[in-house]
Amino acid sequence: MKHILRTAMLLALMLTAGTYTNVYAKGSAKAKTVSAKKDSSYGKIRHLTKAEFNKRISNTDGTWNYIGDKPCVIDFFATWCGPCKMITPYLEDFAEKYKDQLYVYKVDVDQEKELAQMFGAYSIPLLIFVPQYGSPTSQRGALSKDDLEQAIRTQVLGLPK
Repeated sequence: MKHILRTAMLLALMLTAGTYTNVYAKGSAKAKTVSAKKDSSYGKIRHLTKAEFNKRISNTDGTWNYIGDKPCVIDFFATWCGPCKMITPYLEDFAEKYKDQLYVYKVDVDQEKELAQMFGAYSIPLLIFVPQYGSPTSQRGALSKDDLEQAIRTQVLGLPK
């Protein structure tokens, strides 16, 4: 019952938080691409703290407005979690393969307990798929590489199956 309640609260927060805005969309697409390439994590997974989450994803003050300049996947994981370890190489591959189209982030639930609690990450891995515009979706548990790529292509990038 607790699981259903937390999931419902998370989805309600995401769905009722209002319009998604892209506050970093100022300037040309070329300028954004150039600055992204200068970032040392370009094409790699970035580990997020709560402060980085507030800076790159959304303010954790109870509202949800995605502030990234391209879609993202957020993996809530633990270093001791077998299924989490299983999907990490897949996420690394997709971070490189889709580096011009999306970001891949990881949140260590043992290090960032407050973020984990906010998203109900009590069952891991928890993947949050955040499109540039629209509602985020989530998936609990490990996915096969093909299923994970399909979820990224359809739920995050809006590409056909």
